[in-house]
Amino acid sequence: MRHEYQAGSLNETEMAPNPFDEFKVWLETAIASGLSEPNAMTVASATPDGRPSARVVLLKELNEKGFVFYTNYMSRKGQELLANPFTAAVFDWHEIERQVRIEGIAEKVEDEEADAYFNVRPNDAKIGAWASPQSRIVRGREELEELEKRYANQFSGSEIPRPPHWGGFLIRPTMIEFWQGRPNRMHDRMAYYKGDKGWNMQRLAP
Repeated sequence: MRHEYQAGSLNETEMAPNPFDEFKVWLETAIASGLSEPNAMTVASATPDGRPSARVVLLKELNEKGFVFYTNYMSRKGQELLANPFTAAVFDWHEIERQVRIEGIAEKVEDEEADAYFNVRPNDAKIGAWASPQSRIVRGREELEELEKRYANQFSGSEIPRPPHWGGFLIRPTMIEFWQGRPNRMHDRMAYYKGDKGWNMQRLAP
């Protein structure tokens, strides 16, 4: 199953001083390449005593502070991130032989920001946010369908508000690494580290 990577290379002199600017270019390249859901990222969380878990979520916003995704705060990831905010995330764009790895701190987004995003979601997705007791054990599919029907009836003909248990997390990165596959497993890895005076870039061995 070995595959040689030879789609590109990374040069320190050609990378943006700010990793957010570099990430925007990489995301645009992934989108232009026709990848399926290029905004999908694997987010890791851990309990306070260090038991990890990971899952794929969708990046919904990138701003000057970091990376934003939305979820149920009562879910496993929600509860773990609230109890232990240290997190990591990975964008895997294997078709273009690229990967971005992030380490940082997760914090809840402001209610106004969460409301604004929730309000532009389709109504069916809004109902789903109310109906799903995310990560909890349920009796079967029938229970989920009953909950969906209950909330659909409850909000029929009216505006659907954001559930108090649903909102966003902002990942404030302390490190962002850009990985480019190279032949013979001699990959290019450029890592940006957040310091008191801004970002510092270092090349890492593959």
